[in-house]
Amino acid sequence: MKKLDLYIIRKFLGTFFFAIVLIISISVIFDFSEHIDEFIDKEAPLKAILFDYYLNFIPYFANLFSALFTFIAVIFFTSKMAYNTEIIAILSSGISFRRMMFPYFIAALIIGVFSFALSNFIIPPANAKRIEFNETYIKKKYRNKERNIHRQIEPGVFIYMHNWDTGSNTGYRFSLENFEGKELKSKLTARNIKWNKEKNKWTINDYFIRNIDGDKESFEHGKKIDTTLSFGPKEFGRKKYLVEAMNYTELNDYIDQQTMRGDSNINAYKIEKYKRMANPFSTFILTLIGASLASRKIRGGMGLHLGIGLLLSFSFILFLQISVVFATNGSMNPMLAVWLPNIVFTCVALYLYRIAPK
Repeated sequence: MKKLDLYIIRKFLGTFFFAIVLIISISVIFDFSEHIDEFIDKEAPLKAILFDYYLNFIPYFANLFSALFTFIAVIFFTSKMAYNTEIIAILSSGISFRRMMFPYFIAALIIGVFSFALSNFIIPPANAKRIEFNETYIKKKYRNKERNIHRQIEPGVFIYMHNWDTGSNTGYRFSLENFEGKELKSKLTARNIKWNKEKNKWTINDYFIRNIDGDKESFEHGKKIDTTLSFGPKEFGRKKYLVEAMNYTELNDYIDQQTMRGDSNINAYKIEKYKRMANPFSTFILTLIGASLASRKIRGGMGLHLGIGLLLSFSFILFLQISVVFATNGSMNPMLAVWLPNIVFTCVALYLYRIAPK
């Protein structure tokens, strides 16, 4: 690695982290000013505000904006190099544009690996604390509005609830059916089922059990029974927040579990999974676009480069959001929806690279 490589890497990473620190500082100030009334009204402890909320807020938003600010950082410092005729001097010394991209991709790799680690292993546990604080001191408690809830909790075992009360962790008019193949073996019905946090078990109240063994049937009735079942109260909470608090392995397991249960929101979980892979990869694409675009010295200077760069970056974000909507509410494959902007903008990057000054 030559001095030139270290120079570009230092410029790239320095500009990127400066931009991230700047935008996060502004975001924290605006967020605090927006929520200070809730903090005071609900008497949120200062320690919880600083360590449970803002300490976990920072990595979440840093990763959220990482691809965008990678692009802006590349545009900014490369345009400045072009304006100072440094690009011309580099290419005139016999270094090819392709070779000049080597340090750009080294820096992009560092940011991409950092983003991947944040998305899959560091941010999820941080999100759990941030979301818990959010639910306690900022937003109103979530209420599940689902009715007539049907779920397969494991192969051949189905549950039904008329409705679920998130506040008391209680499901009303509960039933549990056990099948072997297509044959019903037992059915439990109950007035309600409630989660016992101390025992870490379900309490089933006023239950009636019907057992079927061929032509023979037996019945059992009771007022209360404690039992364990292969689902928990969190599954009836806010699903978007639930998956945000899962690391990569937990999210994969959860998707397999919910696929088996026939969850209607399965595409949203898959989109979250594929985003964690596609977003770090987009760092390389946006780096190539930014370097190819900003390396040419033009009359408009850095301002025009930044303007075009912002237009392309917001086009990328808009494209991603539109394709995600089609995957969530339509029939589009979730993996294709998440990766399609990367595929399209890879073509844009290759075209800009081809016409870049050599």
